[in-house]
This record gives sequence, C-alpha cells and structure tokens, in this order.
Amino acid sequence: MSTEGGTKAVVAALTANLGIGITKFAAWGLTGASSMLAEAIHSVADSGNQVLLLVGGRRARKEATEEHPFGYSRYRYYYAFLVAIVLFSLGGLFALYEAWHKFSHPEPIESWHWVPLLVLVVAIGLETMSFRTAIVESNKVRGKVGWGRFIRRSRSPELPVILLEDFGALVGLVFALFGVSMTLITHDGRWDAIGTLMIGLLLVVIAVVLGRETRGMLLGESAVEEDVAAIRAALAEAGYPDVIHLRTMHLGPDDVLVTAKVAAEADATLDALSARTDTAERLIREAVPAARLIFIETDVRRANDPAPASSPTTPARPTSPKPSPHSGQ
Repeated sequence: MSTEGGTKAVVAALTANLGIGITKFAAWGLTGASSMLAEAIHSVADSGNQVLLLVGGRRARKEATEEHPFGYSRYRYYYAFLVAIVLFSLGGLFALYEAWHKFSHPEPIESWHWVPLLVLVVAIGLETMSFRTAIVESNKVRGKVGWGRFIRRSRSPELPVILLEDFGALVGLVFALFGVSMTLITHDGRWDAIGTLMIGLLLVVIAVVLGRETRGMLLGESAVEEDVAAIRAALAEAGYPDVIHLRTMHLGPDDVLVTAKVAAEADATLDALSARTDTAERLIREAVPAARLIFIETDVRRANDPAPASSPTTPARPTSPKPSPHSGQ
C-alpha cells in the first residue's frame, strides 16, 4: 500500500511540476520577475526530485545478491536523501542568491503585467490537485496519527517527501504572488526580491527537515511501536512469552529485519524448540507482513539479562546449560 500510494503521489506531482515549470520559465522570460525565476527553478528541482524517487523505487526492487544479501531496499532511502540535497542546493541556495542579486539591483516589472499573476494562480490550482493526491494516499496508511508524527515516523520516504514538497510549493507560490503583486502595485522591484528571499528560506527549511528524516532511515530505524508490539504478541502466542531482547530494523520501507533472543525451558528438547520457533516465525509474518528476515535464538534467562518487557518484576531463572540455538529465515 505504501509503495503503490507513494508512486501514485510521485507521478501526480511530477506531471504537475513539468507543466508548471514550463509556464513559469515563460513568465520569467516575458517579465524578468525574480520570483518567477525562483519558482521556475523550484519546479525544476521538484521534478528532478520526483524522478530520483522513481529511480530509487525501481532500483530497490533488485534481487538480493551475494555481495548485498539483504537486498537493495535502502536505495529508496538513499535517493530520498539526494532529494534533500537537490532541494537545498538547486532550489534554496539559488533562490537566496537571486534574492540578494535582485535586492541589490531592483527592477520593476515593465511589461506583460498580467502574465505572472495568471501563471501563479493556475500553478496554485495545479499544485493543490497534486497536494490533494498526496494527502489522499497518505491517509490510507496514516491512520489517526497527526501529520507531524506521520512524517517523523514514516518508514516509506516517498509520501513524506511529496507532502513536504507540495506543501512547500503551495506556500512558495503564495510568496511569489505576494512579491509580484507588491512589485506591480509599488513599482519597486525590491518586493520581488523579498518574495524570492521567502521562497529560498522556505526551501532551505524543508530541505533540512527532509535531510534529518532520511538520515534516520539511512542509519536504520526500528519498526514502529505497533509492529514491535505485534511481534512480541506473536512470540508469546507461539510459546515464547519471555523475550530477553528484541531488535528490529527497517532494511527498506517494506522490508523489516527481526532478531529475537527468547527464554525457553532448560529441559526443552531441540525438536520442541524447532517446532515452536517455526510457529513463531509464521505468526510474526502474519502479524507484520514486512518482516521478511527473522532470526530467533533460544536461551535461558540469566541474572544479568534485562527483565521481560511484559512483567518487569519477574525473577530471573537460575542459570542452566544453554540449549542449542535455532535460527530461521
């Protein structure tokens, strides 16, 4: 669901940005308004970013190899991080430079006064449609979580990236409309530069937020709280209620690594532990379909092991000979 919805939102945003970018460049060529140039570059950056997201999604589907045994799912995170870099450098820094240049040498809009206003109004309409698509697709996986938390906790990069890009595009268009309108009213080109400055600062802030979020994905984030709880419940149902420790990590948005060390009876046979572990793996995959790699080790609880999460006051079991561990994939 997250992959399909993210791809749909990316394609919708790319289609809108290509058309909008061409008209913005035409408007800048006719009027020389720096806000229009900043917005045109913004559209170019956004279009390039959406292409990067599509490329990342395609490369992430490569089969695992001996050199990369866990697959290539993190390509989606890598390309999402490139999006933040492109947005910061090509979009934000260029707009800031253009704002400084135009403020130092302000130029009023001498001709084709109605063109930038028409282009900006149409662009706001198209960006609103793209933003709506991103919201609709995000709502399918967001549940009742607030938007800020959804962006922070999402393990799929496409939807948060498109949401922030489309939101930034809409706000940037409003800034551009403000700068152009004030320039036309006052015949002072510095208002155009101020609008461009606001666009640049907005893009830099969005790029920093995206960079921070995708950095966490690249470093390896755990499964969300609901999935961790579901994994613990599956282990308990299979006969492992006492989890010594549980580690999860997203190798990709739809690819979770699960490693668990569980306490078992000291006198349990290897056949019994093997059957119980196979059941645990099956139940985990049913509860969390993204859990594709599962490794479970059986042990006995020792005095220095952390207390079970479900019952912190449970006394430690006496140390006994360790049964043979079992791991499954």
